[in-house]
Amino acid sequence: MNRPERIAPLVLAALVALALALPAPAADYGPTSKDVNAVRDKAVTYLRGSQAKDGSFSPKFGPGVTALVVAAMLRNGHGADDPLVAKALKYLEKNVHKDGGVYEKRLRNYTTSVAVMAFKDANKDGKYDTVIKNAAAYLKKLQNDDPSGKALNLGGVGYEGKGKADLSNTQLFLEALLAAGVPKTDPAVQNALKFISRCQNLPGEANDLPFAKKAKPKDKGGLTYTPLDPDDSPHATGDGGLRSLGAMSYAGLKSFLYAGVAKNDPRVVAAVDWVRRNYTLEENTGQGKAGLFYYYTTFGKAMEAWGEEPFKDAKGKPHDWRKELFEAIQKRQLPNGSFLNKGDKTYGEMDPNLATAFALLSLSYTKTSKK
Repeated sequence: MNRPERIAPLVLAALVALALALPAPAADYGPTSKDVNAVRDKAVTYLRGSQAKDGSFSPKFGPGVTALVVAAMLRNGHGADDPLVAKALKYLEKNVHKDGGVYEKRLRNYTTSVAVMAFKDANKDGKYDTVIKNAAAYLKKLQNDDPSGKALNLGGVGYEGKGKADLSNTQLFLEALLAAGVPKTDPAVQNALKFISRCQNLPGEANDLPFAKKAKPKDKGGLTYTPLDPDDSPHATGDGGLRSLGAMSYAGLKSFLYAGVAKNDPRVVAAVDWVRRNYTLEENTGQGKAGLFYYYTTFGKAMEAWGEEPFKDAKGKPHDWRKELFEAIQKRQLPNGSFLNKGDKTYGEMDPNLATAFALLSLSYTKTSKK
């Protein structure tokens, strides 16, 4: 029979072995809820004081900014019955046209796309089912098509729809269709992926355009704004190539993942490799501070879709990207709770309502279910 003094070490050894065999508890990533809520509440307070009597925000841009504010509020815990949200939704409803689009005089694709996402998040008991369905049908009519399948703008969408297409509009178009419940196998989704692939600095089957073959090492795998005008593009490298841009690269990555492209697909692998080499929250790579809050939004969406925590950059350094994104947003909040990107004429973030809407949307991706 074992003596008591011999049993204790055996029990201890067994407990140690069991502890080693069990999986380590999941680490907490991201900021604390208390910190997130403090930034969120200040931003929401600002927006409550900035809303126009008709429920709109910065109506000079059409209903787009209002739709972004609604989506940001809903993603940050405010319901459709919140006074600000309810009033803004009524304004959006007034901008729904018989053709299904949600717009005023311009930016038909952009504003309809962001409105679809706002209505989707606000949809309760099927209230907006018809609006969303009609808007998706309208968006499909804006997409560039070509029976031969050879046009460079095939699948792409511009601000007003057909014609010169760009990645910024096409990624919003694609996200809106998916939010509306359009199947990933739908021709509109698949053609959008073809155009987005043609924006990537990755020569191969998906992109046989000359600019991709001339990509500099730092640009490989990233995505550019549009492949349609490399000769006079402000993003041209001077030798027939096009620079990869931060917001566009994250927009392309999240588009691939949202549309069901496999994580081991060469396009996804190359885009993630670009992100590892160019990881930053200090600027919109390739464009400096222009579109910084738009960049934060596409960054958050893409990183959450990719699902790597912590995210390791090309040097192997781990990043708690949720916390780093939060800190980047927090330090840019103004005393009145708003956000502003001074001098940003390219993306319009000199408008505090737009910048604050993007910042609040981005903030929603900093949260985790554990904190």
